[in-house]
Amino acid sequence: MPTADPEQLPLLLTDPAVGARLHRLGLPREAAVTLTRNRAVLLSWNPRRGLRLHAGFGAAPDHVLAAIVRFVARRASRAERLAARRLFMAFPVERHTDTRPPRPVRRQPLPPAERAATDRLAAAHRAFNAARFGGALGVITIRLSLRMRTRLGEFRAPRDGSAPEIVISRRHLRRHGWDAALETLLHEMVHQWQAESGRPVAHDAAFRRKAREVGISPRAVADLDSSLFS
Repeated sequence: MPTADPEQLPLLLTDPAVGARLHRLGLPREAAVTLTRNRAVLLSWNPRRGLRLHAGFGAAPDHVLAAIVRFVARRASRAERLAARRLFMAFPVERHTDTRPPRPVRRQPLPPAERAATDRLAAAHRAFNAARFGGALGVITIRLSLRMRTRLGEFRAPRDGSAPEIVISRRHLRRHGWDAALETLLHEMVHQWQAESGRPVAHDAAFRRKAREVGISPRAVADLDSSLFS
């Protein structure tokens, strides 16, 4: 996790509602809770200064706040902290408060054929979202990658001010065709659903249940050339 001097974080306010929830979940009663809009530093803990965290966590469910409490607990093991970190880092804070604008990414204009392919993937995302996710997923950038060779696709969660995106291997699309690429897209949409609902982004039991629900294989490993989803 990125770190910074807590004194340099842009402060917003001390939120008694969030603090009360965290204290109820086990945060020391004397610990102050202050919210920030710093997307690069989601959480900063100092036993004397208290807990400073991104304002978007004010909308997080209790199991995400409980993970924050476990992460800062004095006697938490390394394994417990890693598991807790994975859980709260997956919560989409940027959907619940204004953040610093993402750094612009300069990319070369897409060739017409690739633009047509990404437009088709975006249209498929909209259709799948409506038909299989009840329209619950947010709009997301979808692009093709020439460099992706060991994976069929990848959901990239927002991080350090970047927007979330789904990346599909151009080699996968070329070699295996649209039916396979659309199943990969659905696979990554399940990861998007995990992130946006505050769950860990992983091939866990929740992933397998949701994959079956939306009509795709719950396996993490595809049957195509032993390539991996992500």
